[in-house]
Order: sequence, then C-alpha cells, then structure tokens
Amino acid sequence: QVQLVESGGGLVQPGGSLRLSCAASGRTFTTYFMGWFRQAPGKEREFVAAINWRADSTYYANSVNGRFTISRDNAKNTVYLQMNRLKPEDTAVYYCARRSGPGYSAHPQDYSHWGQGTQVIVSS
Repeated sequence: QVQLVESGGGLVQPGGSLRLSCAASGRTFTTYFMGWFRQAPGKEREFVAAINWRADSTYYANSVNGRFTISRDNAKNTVYLQMNRLKPEDTAVYYCARRSGPGYSAHPQDYSHWGQGTQVIVSS
C-alpha cells in the first residue's frame, strides 16, 4: 500500500515562492507517474502537473506552465512542486497523487492514491 504525505504549504505574498514536497511510502513509488492537483473552495479538483517515473517527461496545466516545476527523487521516494511567481488564484489545497496505470493522465479519476493535501494561500 502506498501512503503519500504532502508538506510545504503556507501563506505567501503574490509573486512569492513555495516548494511543496510529497513523501511516499511503499516500494511501488518509483515505477509510476506522479501528479499534483489542487482544489480551491467551491471548485473541482484540477490538474497541476505530472512527471513520469524516470523524471524525463513533465506535464503542466496551462495556468501554471512556466511558473511551476515538478520534480522527483526516487531514491528519497519524494516528489516536489516548486511554485514561483505565485498568484492569488493559485490559492488552493494541493494534493499529490500516484497514477493507477501506465502513461500520462490529467484526470483525477486515473490516480488511485492521494495524500491528505497541504494548504497554499497567496495573499497580501
């Protein structure tokens, strides 16, 4: 069984940066796509970024492309999301998730394991 624990959220001013981490337990972390999603109050959960197991392919939502960077360290069973030039509309609970099958997907239903989330608030 895979367990995912996010950390690194907090309050940041517009234009600032945060780095989220997602620590995974279990030996099946390394061979799966991992993704970051977010959910703002009253909105549906949306895709943010994904990375393949070799970390040589990354995917981003248009809204964060060029500002956010996803990475992973398989030796540490950890996925990261570096968030720069943050905007108020980035405010949400951020979740990491493990893909349930092969290949890339931006759909939450294609991810089988989820962390508890970490809150990010971008406000002055």
